[in-house]
Amino acid sequence: MSNYTKSTNFAVKDGLSAGTAAKRVRGTEIDDEYNAIAVAVATKANINNTALTGVPTAPTAAVAVNTTQLATTAYVKTNIAAIPTLTAAAVNGLAYPVGSIYTSVVATNPNSLLGVGSWSAMGQGRVLMGAGGSYGAGSQGGTATETLSLAQIPSHTHYSGWRTGSGTGSAGQYATLHEGPASVNTGSAGSGSAHNNLQPYLVVYMWKRTS
Repeated sequence: MSNYTKSTNFAVKDGLSAGTAAKRVRGTEIDDEYNAIAVAVATKANINNTALTGVPTAPTAAVAVNTTQLATTAYVKTNIAAIPTLTAAAVNGLAYPVGSIYTSVVATNPNSLLGVGSWSAMGQGRVLMGAGGSYGAGSQGGTATETLSLAQIPSHTHYSGWRTGSGTGSAGQYATLHEGPASVNTGSAGSGSAHNNLQPYLVVYMWKRTS
């Protein structure tokens, strides 16, 4: 982009004496002027669909200006710096407005976690999980199968077949004597194999934001 600068001062020629060589207007002078004008016009930005090159500059608008004025990089940077920084509590307040429900596997009031609002406990419930594996805090129920230990079996008795006195009856009513210190056990049943247990689940706590 360039500006047009006149090469020849034609008005000066009018004041020169007749016969002076410089008074004459030469074709090369006119040609030079038109060439300079052509270069200046060709390198100027168009009003419509301007395609600027180099590093064009423009006046920087004031902060928060909302017009069709050009926005420089300085304007953009200044406005970004003017945006207030949102705190974590402000962000959480937008994410959990009044009336929203907060769920967690930790039995801690959300106010201490989010730093915003008042929360009312709504209760807790179980969410079933897939069989097997570890589910972290709040998980209960164990794996899909489990072999019961003796302590897990309900207390109960078995008919041993011992009976005093005499008489007739079904087989096994009469006592069979055993000598020695060893105890006498009843018959056994079962294989000790694993059985189906409760499906694992998570305990989920729920709160509602009230203010």
